Amino acid sequence: MASDPADFEKPLARAHASALEWLGTLDRRPVGPQTDVEPLLAALDGRLPDAPTDPTDVVELMVRTVEPGLMAIPSGRFFGWVMGGTLPAALAADWLVSAWDQNAGMRNPTPAISALEETAGTWLLDVLGLPGTADVSFTTGGTTANMVGLAAGRHAVLARHGWDVEAAGLQGAPRVHALAGAERHDSVDLALRYLGLGAATLVEADDQGRIRADALTAALTDIPDGEPILVILQAGNLHSGAFDPFTDTIRRAHESGAWVHVDGAFGLWAAASPRLRPLVEGMAEADSWATDAHKTLNVTYDCGIAVVRERAAVRGSFGVHASYLAAADPSGPGNPYEKVPEMSRRARGVPVWAALRSLGRSGVGLLVERLAARAAEIAAGLQAIEGAEVLNEVPYTQVCMALDSDERTRALGTRIVEDGTAWISGSTWRGRAVLRVSVSNWSTDESDVERTLDMVRRLVPQV
Repeated sequence: MASDPADFEKPLARAHASALEWLGTLDRRPVGPQTDVEPLLAALDGRLPDAPTDPTDVVELMVRTVEPGLMAIPSGRFFGWVMGGTLPAALAADWLVSAWDQNAGMRNPTPAISALEETAGTWLLDVLGLPGTADVSFTTGGTTANMVGLAAGRHAVLARHGWDVEAAGLQGAPRVHALAGAERHDSVDLALRYLGLGAATLVEADDQGRIRADALTAALTDIPDGEPILVILQAGNLHSGAFDPFTDTIRRAHESGAWVHVDGAFGLWAAASPRLRPLVEGMAEADSWATDAHKTLNVTYDCGIAVVRERAAVRGSFGVHASYLAAADPSGPGNPYEKVPEMSRRARGVPVWAALRSLGRSGVGLLVERLAARAAEIAAGLQAIEGAEVLNEVPYTQVCMALDSDERTRALGTRIVEDGTAWISGSTWRGRAVLRVSVSNWSTDESDVERTLDMVRRLVPQV
């Protein structure tokens, strides 16, 4: 059946209208979902119809049925799990990505996507102060971005010992030692697991979750001379927002011959702000970096970014050559599939281009500074509430608070979810139950801060 543009008009118009309706409710709707999975399954579960359904009716059925189960993650009062919202330009670009329907795995067959993504990569390196010759790849998320950086590191440190891990595998290979701070993010553990490297040796962290440079030096000294080493550092602790001391740790790691990877899921963006840049001093001397663009940069899900200084290391890890694949000049940008685990991939770098182009250099820095400023305002407001305690120094966008007992802290978290004014996720940090405020949404403003603080003031006496 031939495609007719008219076939798309009504379903796309309904989807567009529904999207605008959804965005228009964010300021007034409860932040949390208003139903559980089971009622939605019951509403959706039925025999697959034998006959086709009109596409517009399909969109209408989906919207009408599942709307109560949507969480208002794009709301300025969603502070859970370090999830950003979506900038208007990024959302519009993502719609076009779906309409264009390009497989962005190869460079030359999809030149439009390659031009947009390569430009975005160049801008990213510039804004973040990373080496201009590094490879940039767009992955499915921060976990995969960590895996890309660590895979490149595994390739490089084993190659220095004459071992081709892609050809020979890991059986019989020299042991690769991975060192990470005791408060690394769990995605680091997953990435090492995916790569067959096992658990990292954990290095002591300070009271804000920063890896201790002296403890790293001791851990490096314990490794026999010449053995392959990966050192994993952190830009932005999950609970405190603290940054590892990059200058000393990277220098000491490189003196031991280690590859240094930085997990900067949301913290890498501090480099874009002249005011916050001291937090990442020395970070650019690492070998690979990972971040999530759908966090601080506020593009659509999903979009991780991996940056690798040594192009041969990342392409050696993921590159494949087959007669049916279009080759790219290895001395140039290369094919996207040579830098990520997928051969077929969505053009997820296009919303990154749109976000950066819409913000400009100064706008990216101001975005990051606003997020940090809102976090500081929330921390100050929470600290002024009788019985509430802010547990971290709040250098960036994370705030951890608690009441005088774990039971009351958890009870407050439950009341916050039930209230719906804002969403604040619970966690455990340094042996205490905490409520963690992650300010990641470009649209969070002073009124969102005050509404959130008013809610906490009202609920604390009830627990």
